[in-house]
Amino acid sequence: MADQGSRSLLGLLNGIAKYTYYGDTVITDGFLKEELYPNTAEDEFQTLLTKCKTLMKSIASADMDYNQLEAFLTSHTKKKEGGITKEEATVFTKFWKNHKTKIHDSIVSQSTWNNTLKNVSWRIDLKTQARHIDQLHTPTAIVELQLANGQDKSKEAEVVRFEMDEEKLSSVIKNLEDIQKQINVHCQ
Repeated sequence: MADQGSRSLLGLLNGIAKYTYYGDTVITDGFLKEELYPNTAEDEFQTLLTKCKTLMKSIASADMDYNQLEAFLTSHTKKKEGGITKEEATVFTKFWKNHKTKIHDSIVSQSTWNNTLKNVSWRIDLKTQARHIDQLHTPTAIVELQLANGQDKSKEAEVVRFEMDEEKLSSVIKNLEDIQKQINVHCQ
């Protein structure tokens, strides 16, 4: 019976993921109850459903690695009220191992509305012709950016090319370092 319970819970988690993260509109809470928990009281099923949705949302929004997941689920197995069993924790772990990447990609895709940077390529050229002699043989960075449409993946990537002299390149590098520092501050 415990094996059937584990399969039903895994089916419930898969169903929740399908309509929450993968955009499947056919699956509903009623459909999941009818298919997986037909003999369970409605209020009992709603409690289980809410608990599963809450745990899944916490796991997905934190994009937990497996060590974080283990610690998170262990803390929930120790809760007296509203916690989960070790068997349920095992099912959550199995589910997350199979869906982590796909759910992460789905969340990123749903939160991207503008173009995204797909690729960067660059090279350094030396000017061989110039209006002024002091501009000859100065290095210039030629940069090419491939931008993919955030919403419409079927469109071909847009390519933007530009060049920068040493001063502009130094300014861009400083700005990127500032961005990295801010990211590090917010990630700690």
